[in-house]
Amino acid sequence: MKMYKRIRDLREDRDWTQDYVGKQINVPQRTYAYYEAGQRMIPPNVLVALADLYNVSVDYLLERTDNPRRL
Repeated sequence: MKMYKRIRDLREDRDWTQDYVGKQINVPQRTYAYYEAGQRMIPPNVLVALADLYNVSVDYLLERTDNPRRL
């Protein structure tokens, strides 16, 4: 499975913990850790929540673009 590097980078850039992000998107810290490590696929509703939290596009999170701006 693919590692989601951008969600980790965005979190670390803000000095947020996995627990903090998990609470913001309403998932347990352990589940969020699995997402970051690529051990679980991120469901669409969680991708949208992460994009909203970081104010970036889902395509940016998935590394389909290097432009973080939302359309």
